Amino acid sequence: MGLAKVELMPNGKKKVTTVSGEVIDDVDTVLMAAGRVPHLDDLGLEATALVQPNVDGLELQNTTGVQQHPRKKHIMVDEYQNTAVPNIKAIGDVCGKVELTPMAIAAGRRLSDRLFGNAKKTPAGISKASYELVPTVVFSHPTIGTIGLTEAKAIEKYGAENVKVYKSTFVNLQYSMFEMEPSDKPKTFMKIVTAGVDEQVVGLHMIGLAVDEVLQGFGVAMKMGATKADFDSSVAIHPTAAEEVVTMGTWGTSPQASGAKVPPLMGASAPEPRLTAPSGVSKEKLVTLGLAAAAVGVGFLVGRGGRTNSRL
Repeated sequence: MGLAKVELMPNGKKKVTTVSGEVIDDVDTVLMAAGRVPHLDDLGLEATALVQPNVDGLELQNTTGVQQHPRKKHIMVDEYQNTAVPNIKAIGDVCGKVELTPMAIAAGRRLSDRLFGNAKKTPAGISKASYELVPTVVFSHPTIGTIGLTEAKAIEKYGAENVKVYKSTFVNLQYSMFEMEPSDKPKTFMKIVTAGVDEQVVGLHMIGLAVDEVLQGFGVAMKMGATKADFDSSVAIHPTAAEEVVTMGTWGTSPQASGAKVPPLMGASAPEPRLTAPSGVSKEKLVTLGLAAAAVGVGFLVGRGGRTNSRL
């Protein structure tokens, strides 16, 4: 949604007009997230559209080369980072999907495992980076943190009757001793989005002091399929903002269902570590070694922060 103009109104609010003609009245603050365009001009991608031999090697055929998104100009890849040209891979911001440095690292590690490491000889050889449930933070003031589906997206995916939302707004205890009106103290807002009969947590969103630090740990739990009851089973750390995530809502109203391999519900004992490998499986087979190495004939397109580094 591009902006055509922003007008200051007599009441101090702003009137925003988008390029599509939509008008938004009574706006307090306009935050313009312009985004980035991948820097690909100097890569010579047009050179990848070469005339190459067909399967039997007797005739020549044209190839379309590395494909780019027609509007955003990102490089088109499949879920395994493959471009339209064999032996040319692309990872990172140039692909235009979850443009975060740690996401590019995750994709690169799995690509290296598949191409060069022991993973290509194991079931992990078909591993790929997951772009679901990626914790994301906007380092604004206050900080914004989010992971998973928004309430609207959850309803769209699962249906309103299968979605339950928990919300909480509170004053972080760091501000409790400030000599100011309670209504003027900075607030923290948190929202848990659950879905299904087990109330699996499919979204967690927050804004406030230190939510960037809070979100990372809960991201691990959500990747493991945590439910609202799993959150509730964790004893709160007081006084912290994070305790709100494990105390939100009315106690005892969530279904006692767990997404954990060893459920922590109803006061169950914590799981013990496994000391021996399963019968017939060596310890070495349980470990996937990611051995990254240079390889001739393989091209990489790695993008970060609007700049692209290449080795073609």
